[in-house]
Amino acid sequence: MRKMVKQNSKLFIVASAAIVLVVIVWVVLGSHRNITQPISYNHKIHIEEAELTCVDCHLYVETMPTATIPNIEICQDCHSDEPMSDSPEEVKLLKYIEEGEKIPWQRIYAVPNHVYFSHRRHVTIGEIACSNCHGNVEELTEPPSYPLWLPTMENCISCHKEHKVTYDCLACHR
Repeated sequence: MRKMVKQNSKLFIVASAAIVLVVIVWVVLGSHRNITQPISYNHKIHIEEAELTCVDCHLYVETMPTATIPNIEICQDCHSDEPMSDSPEEVKLLKYIEEGEKIPWQRIYAVPNHVYFSHRRHVTIGEIACSNCHGNVEELTEPPSYPLWLPTMENCISCHKEHKVTYDCLACHR
């Protein structure tokens, strides 16, 4: 009987380790999946030539918990019927605007469901630059295909300590 319990314990430990390994591999590989966006948006040209900032296109980042992904309502403020350049990507954009279709952008950044993250709190109250979490997006000539930064516990705690704000579990975890 004792031998059987010991064997079952070993089996349980091996099975648990295998499950943990599978989860780790899934998280690491899953978080770096390459995503193709419907339009190859050039952040650099919009920031340098049009002198836009993150908040010009990503509305509500300063006032709401969740940032928005820009859509035709934002784009058509600058882009009208005629292309401003010879970019095939702008032609795609104008087609979405003309047809009144939302651009099917794919989200690449997400926090786990058990984490509460407020863009408003971090950007407006904490005065954290977008690049702290999203990387050097202003230099990108095409959209990132994977998160340039991952919201790991270590990254978050480190930033909270650096800015001398609470890192109590309940401040961020539901």
